Amino acid sequence: MGQFRDRMDDELRLRGYSASTRDCYVRCVRNFVRHFMRRPDQLTLEHIRQYQLHLTRDRHVAWTYFNQVVCALRFFYRQVLKKNWEVRHIPYQKTGRKLPEILSPAEVAALFRATGNLKHRALLMTIYAGGLRVSEVAHLRVSDIDPQRMVIRIEQGKGRKDRYVTLSPYLNAVLQAYAKAVQPHTVLFPSRAGGGPLSPRSIYRVFMRAKRRARIRKHVYPYSLRHAYATHLLEGGALSPCRTRRGGGSRRQSRCARVARGRATGICPRGRPVRAHRRNRCGRRRRPRARTRSCPASRACT
Repeated sequence: MGQFRDRMDDELRLRGYSASTRDCYVRCVRNFVRHFMRRPDQLTLEHIRQYQLHLTRDRHVAWTYFNQVVCALRFFYRQVLKKNWEVRHIPYQKTGRKLPEILSPAEVAALFRATGNLKHRALLMTIYAGGLRVSEVAHLRVSDIDPQRMVIRIEQGKGRKDRYVTLSPYLNAVLQAYAKAVQPHTVLFPSRAGGGPLSPRSIYRVFMRAKRRARIRKHVYPYSLRHAYATHLLEGGALSPCRTRRGGGSRRQSRCARVARGRATGICPRGRPVRAHRRNRCGRRRRPRARTRSCPASRACT
């Protein structure tokens, strides 16, 4: 793509897109251009339509990848080439929803026992005990562990947001033993080459190796430890399914609540439907009508 790639990368940087998003968008547009072997400014909406049909009929791609391509093409032609095209002419594909396979507490314990390397075991335990993403645990620093307050600081996670997660006493003991044996300097889990953060591929290999040794046959991956973290908290009563449904929790927690309870989480523990409060123009909550009584248990969850 040459100059078009540089212009697209500049526009993405100006808008603050992450490095992974920039690489994904550029890769999607490059594959589109290579399919027709023509300059991108010579391609039209009809070419985009043909490429979308190629993705669905010939390659049978998932709707997630299909919509990634749509986002990339929309951005490229509207923000880079300044084409005055209507967005509806580059349609998205209908999305689906799948419930993840959840590891049981016994399977999580077997996964840890199957990891003989202290560094790898501490890595997997940190993902599970804190509910961290792979990118977050890879960029953890030694200074992010606060044993005095028993918290872990996640700096600039997804969406460029900072947050704190709880540091359990057991994980604290494991990390202290790991730090005493390995003595990391800056990055908590450094790579062998250069001492920088581990790559997502390396963490994936560590997890899959432990999965094979533990003889776990479920379709799981490192992010499944994050799913298991939320599900086990829900099953143990530490998180409220009402709150996850009413906006107090993340979308991941709501999805895991369906797995944990086996039903939609819009039902209060007493069996009454939970209705979100309406708001007036000033943003204040309206009182519910007399005919619609809110459940006391749902108020206790907020």
